[in-house]
Amino acid sequence: MYERIDLQKLKKRIEEPRKFVQVVYGPRQVGKTTMVLQLTKQLPFQSMVVTADDVPAADRSWIRDSWNEARRRLSVSEGQEFLLVIDEIQKIDNWSESVKKEWDEDSTAMRNIKVIIMGSSRLLIQKGLTESLAGRFETTYLTHWSYKEMHDAFGWDGNQYIWFGGYPGAATLIENELRWKAYIRDSLIETSISKDILMLTRVDKPALLKRLFEIGCTYSAQIIALNKIQGELQEKGNLTTLSNYLSLLEGAGLLTGLEKFSGDIIRKRASRPKFQVFNNALLSAQSYKTYDEITKERNEWGRFVESAIGAHLLNASLNKQFNLYYWNENNQEVDFVMESGNRLIGIEVKTGKDSRNRGIGKFEAAFRPIATFRVGTDGIPVEEFLASDPYALFSI
Repeated sequence: MYERIDLQKLKKRIEEPRKFVQVVYGPRQVGKTTMVLQLTKQLPFQSMVVTADDVPAADRSWIRDSWNEARRRLSVSEGQEFLLVIDEIQKIDNWSESVKKEWDEDSTAMRNIKVIIMGSSRLLIQKGLTESLAGRFETTYLTHWSYKEMHDAFGWDGNQYIWFGGYPGAATLIENELRWKAYIRDSLIETSISKDILMLTRVDKPALLKRLFEIGCTYSAQIIALNKIQGELQEKGNLTTLSNYLSLLEGAGLLTGLEKFSGDIIRKRASRPKFQVFNNALLSAQSYKTYDEITKERNEWGRFVESAIGAHLLNASLNKQFNLYYWNENNQEVDFVMESGNRLIGIEVKTGKDSRNRGIGKFEAAFRPIATFRVGTDGIPVEEFLASDPYALFSI
């Protein structure tokens, strides 16, 4: 069975004498539960896995009951330590306060119960950690699967990854593309929106949020002002609502709006967003075209390539401690800007015959990046870039 690279890092943390609550979170269907179940089989001590999927949100006693059962199992076992795994933790109201209470009680009593909590709503997980568990946790954020992971696990080539994206559970369905698209839409997109956003957050206009997601996917890797798409959204309301809904979609690992790079923080936040999906499957599944058709249309395929490069950079940025932007000035553009500390890197994606880009020169003159790179025509091959660690560019 394929194992994600984060498994060994998590195993090392669990086996260390020093304890922290281990928090594993990320989008749906990226292998969080599978990875932790693989971990429990490799540990030299017993474990217990529970899920809050079907527990009423107001039932805070459920966490204590589960914890007490873990304590009972530890007391009757011959081991000196025990692992408790709680999945879908964000479903329980004020979960972080309950976890803190039980964790502190174990620490006082010198009980060696190690804990992994898992969740798929990044916004709610991070909020709970900062409010109650300061100094008590470590995080492992599982991103969408990379091209290298899909290639190693399923033998995909670069073009397949650009179109079908990085959902391992759907990989066996790609021979029947209609079935694959239906699975992505119904089992992944709809479930993520309904369970990770609508059930856990107040959304006054759920139809508007869903429509924003659909249009945002359509415009993935394109710069567009939110007020420009109000007509397509059939919404004349407050732009703040649209911005908030985009933040919710980002927290679910679906869609974000990249900010324009600027030395001025205020200008960054006021910029037109560049829509970017976290996984190209979210874009392809909503297209009426097929894989065979799209690869024959150079201009349209180029947009899918840029979106795949953007998704690769976006997912890498979440774990590699760099920020991701775009840059645009007077119709001159750099597709992606990576920022780590005071170091900048410009990334331009080209798939046509003409690889020239005057925007790179203007960007270099204005911001003095440590390097700029072209991906595609006359540059780094697309498949090679998708298989690489983008953060390594800062070391070149």
